Amino acid sequence: MTVRLSRLFLAAAVSAGMVVPSVQAQPAPKDKKAPARKIASTPVYADYPQKKGKVQPIKVDPLPRWLSFDMEVRDRGELQTAYNYTKGQRIYSLTRVRGGMTIRPTSFMSVYMQFHDTHALGQPAGLVASNMRDGFDLRQGYLELHHRYLQLIAGRQELKFGSERLIGISDWANNSRTFDAFRLSMGGRRNHLDLFTSSVVAVHPTSLDTHGAGLNFHGAYASLRSIVPNANVQPFVYIKAMRSVTSQQKIAGSELETTFGTEVEGALPAHFNYQAMGNLQRGSFSNNTIHAGAGFAKVYYSAAKLPLQPRAGVEYDYATGNPHRNLNRISTYDQLYPSNHNAFQLMDLFGFQNIKQRRLNLDLRPTTNLTLLFQASHQTLTTKMDSLYNSAGSVLVKAPTTGFANTNLGNSLDLSAKYVYHESVVANLGISHLFPGQLLKDNSKGLPETLVYVGLTYRFRMDHNPPAE
Repeated sequence: MTVRLSRLFLAAAVSAGMVVPSVQAQPAPKDKKAPARKIASTPVYADYPQKKGKVQPIKVDPLPRWLSFDMEVRDRGELQTAYNYTKGQRIYSLTRVRGGMTIRPTSFMSVYMQFHDTHALGQPAGLVASNMRDGFDLRQGYLELHHRYLQLIAGRQELKFGSERLIGISDWANNSRTFDAFRLSMGGRRNHLDLFTSSVVAVHPTSLDTHGAGLNFHGAYASLRSIVPNANVQPFVYIKAMRSVTSQQKIAGSELETTFGTEVEGALPAHFNYQAMGNLQRGSFSNNTIHAGAGFAKVYYSAAKLPLQPRAGVEYDYATGNPHRNLNRISTYDQLYPSNHNAFQLMDLFGFQNIKQRRLNLDLRPTTNLTLLFQASHQTLTTKMDSLYNSAGSVLVKAPTTGFANTNLGNSLDLSAKYVYHESVVANLGISHLFPGQLLKDNSKGLPETLVYVGLTYRFRMDHNPPAE
């Protein structure tokens, strides 16, 4: 893995050197000292979906001012025991290369194009998941227009809001998610509103990626920092409109689902911070009604003056399941398009549907560039009458007609570390172990599982005059 990544880094550097003779790396600006108490701008725990490290700015004098290039190289080796709930282990390498080009013909318009090429080296073809491999393909391609407090982006792009528990790009996956969308943003840093209409892009490993039939996912998301002191309130409404679905009675029809709620994060007295989200889902699914909901709450305490700057926190997650008491009602929560990595342990076995989780978190910062995260969690089903779902939202274990005899999914211990070298090279290391609960043992998925991963990521951008981050 290391040799392969080194070759990719070398190839990128040589390519840059061949194209332009005058290249100079620019040091990133030093971080200003943060105030003792401020509104949280990232998820409360020092982990995903935060993206550590900076894009290294590289000054390239021959480049015109209206043109810039960017690149990302990532390699992550994984070892997983009981892979796919079978005996034995798998060792494989997930490689990802991205390259982008930005053209700015005027002061109010830009065009962006980005390719990616992803592979799962060492995995047999039958075990390569849809989010692991995509031969050279267009990942993003959009037109951006802006004027003062307005911005319009049209084309293939990333959509991610708040903690990304409902709408995110799932960047941990080799093929992170994009949408074919129109997005209108208005407002400033403290208060802004996003409106979008979109369709998620489906990955086709051996052909061009495409989206579904028409624009079928719409929404409004606001970030309001002026309403509650020391807090960011983020109300949202998402509408999912699918043309063809089949109800619980096997009746064909259409789906119209509305998800509405609020996410809030902020600071409390005495060095406490919090993050919480709650939402409900209502609508129709052919001849059935939709009646579901989900939420989470996180509270942590920071001791920045102590050695290692520890932050300790507790977390609770909840998503409804379908008890099947009303045959015309669907109560299984729809997790939409989330960034689900480490939402329920590092192995990402479970999804945000019919599940309850209790988790303890401790993150440490031994040095400026090194963060450590320890987590212990316990998961159960919300209702024994509904199935267990995986991180993609598909059925992992189907519930019997009479329901599961036990709802205990198990306990997990996770340790992860991130180290940022020279601000732009990020090393990731993690280990996760699942102690399976009785439900998994009773359904042929009771083998203890361990995941170990090691990864490196490097990002850079070439400009005539690199902007300061």
